[in-house]
Amino acid sequence: MPGFDSSIAALIDHTLLKPEATEADIRRLCAEARQYRFASVCINPCWVSVAAAELVDSDVMVCTVAGFPLGASSTQVKSFEAGVAMSEGADEIDMVLNVGALIGGSLDMVRDDIAAVTETAHLGDAIVKVIIETALLTDEQKIAACRLAQEAGADFVKTSTGFSTSGATAADVALMRRTVGPDMGVKASGGIRTLDDLKKMVAAGATRIGASASVKIVESTAA
Repeated sequence: MPGFDSSIAALIDHTLLKPEATEADIRRLCAEARQYRFASVCINPCWVSVAAAELVDSDVMVCTVAGFPLGASSTQVKSFEAGVAMSEGADEIDMVLNVGALIGGSLDMVRDDIAAVTETAHLGDAIVKVIIETALLTDEQKIAACRLAQEAGADFVKTSTGFSTSGATAADVALMRRTVGPDMGVKASGGIRTLDDLKKMVAAGATRIGASASVKIVESTAA
């Protein structure tokens, strides 16, 4: 696809997490990811093997979710989800932390939950992104969530599932970046629909973008 900004495409997890997504939709998503050279496709766990087969000879990674979208699955289930996903070809796991435990102050529980998934994922060289669901948290809770993810060995913190009351904001991304420092990944996800949205998130400190409007965003960079 000549003319578009490949550096923008390389930031994007091309995302389709709607429950009504069909196998044909997933195959189309993978074809778009190949064409535009997105960082990954981000899909529900039942489609990992399909996506892995579609992308087997490409540089596009397969990203899936664990404990999604509520974060309220048991730690054992989240860890098992990650292990199964990796066995089917997943390269990245976007897990939702236990939001209720965080808000309730059970910080050891939250840390242990993240650590268990991270340990499982890292055994298979997979990357873990921890979704903290910023829309439900105070700034103090966002800071605590980021620190717990960092302590547990995760690779990224991520703003949102896209299924809560609101998505990413530049202010939240900036807060997350200040909290985790320069070396940990920050993924902005939820409501990013335009190139301007993406640029604001990157300027605030995001190193990965989750978007379902990825094709429109990248095509808007074409000369």
